[in-house]
Amino acid sequence: MRLFGLIGYPLSHSFSKKYFTQKFEEEGLNNCRYENFSIPSVNELKKVLEKNPDLTGLNVTIPYKEKIIPFLDVSSVIIKQIGACNCIKIIDGKLHGYNTDVIGFEKTLDIKLLPHHKKALVLGSGGASKAVQFVLRKKGIEFIVISRSNNSTTLSYENLNSKIIHEHLLIINTTPLGMQPLTELYPSIPYFNLTTQHYLYDLIYNPEKTIFLQKGEMMGAAIQNGAEMLVIQAEESWKIWNTLN
Repeated sequence: MRLFGLIGYPLSHSFSKKYFTQKFEEEGLNNCRYENFSIPSVNELKKVLEKNPDLTGLNVTIPYKEKIIPFLDVSSVIIKQIGACNCIKIIDGKLHGYNTDVIGFEKTLDIKLLPHHKKALVLGSGGASKAVQFVLRKKGIEFIVISRSNNSTTLSYENLNSKIIHEHLLIINTTPLGMQPLTELYPSIPYFNLTTQHYLYDLIYNPEKTIFLQKGEMMGAAIQNGAEMLVIQAEESWKIWNTLN
């Protein structure tokens, strides 16, 4: 039996387990199974590996995309560049790290990206944010990272103003604010300054339309959620797990 899984905490609403379980059933892959491993500390990964010797691959989600890196035996070039991992292939007990968020975000961002989206605001500074920043740099899109406090690399939410909003027509939410079950939450930005030229992208997929996206839509902005991104990154993980080294 080939075992795959997801590590993170908490994992009350996991896209990956449902997606891969359905995939295995539809494709008749009776020798494959996918499980959630909800671990309150990344240090418990060792126990997961010891108890599940059949583990072939892992997906990594909040809050361990950055914390997992010291546990990797081999890191891909992209991980070395951005400092975040969301996919692990296990070969002879060695953990090989990859990042499939990058390709998932890049492909889906393009769906509604227009030439005037030359500057972006990236809400959040965690592991998912790092993948987003990598793609924006690749595309030559200037960006500011918005976080809870000001420092040398981020701007606080409190310092967002109409001028910044009007100059940055692409706004990407990489935080978990608004995700099930806390759907009433949303990033604190001046939504009344949004225009029909704005493009709001939320990496959250559940609910389908977060309050962040709803508020953008009310102002006439283009919106995109993270559902298609998740499908792409999941399929990229599957390719990695099944590629011979």
